[in-house]
Amino acid sequence: MQRTIKTATAMRKLGGSLARVCASGSIIYLQGDLGAGKTTFVRGFLRGLGYLRKVSSPTFNLFEIYQVKDQIICHFDLYRLKHPEELAYIGIADYFTGKNICLIEWPEYGKGFLQREDLLCKFDFLPKGGGRMVEISAISPKGRKMVDILDA
Repeated sequence: MQRTIKTATAMRKLGGSLARVCASGSIIYLQGDLGAGKTTFVRGFLRGLGYLRKVSSPTFNLFEIYQVKDQIICHFDLYRLKHPEELAYIGIADYFTGKNICLIEWPEYGKGFLQREDLLCKFDFLPKGGGRMVEISAISPKGRKMVDILDA
């Protein structure tokens, strides 16, 4: 599934749409260059679940945990990770509970220490300031169900 996104508002709306169809325990990888819209997407995701407080990029502390009603959302930003092994020291495996939703920016930096994703969201800049292209790919059967609902 691909979407052309022209504004930050549209990026948040896409994130919110995904949140509303997201299954508990989902793992979502977010890939793209700096400034491509990954954190804006996460803000929309959280707003789509009803989270009203500030949503910051967890770049300097690697992750933020949000509780929305009875759901835990784990937002990881691995950009500043020096070695994937550091994830073992922060106990990343404890966050993959089968109930928590995990959104992981820069997952390639955590290779070998992350569980396999249900969805892969790729964020690319379009030429000449034309916005962003977001491609959402299902990797697991759970991811396929989410994409089918989102794309309907």
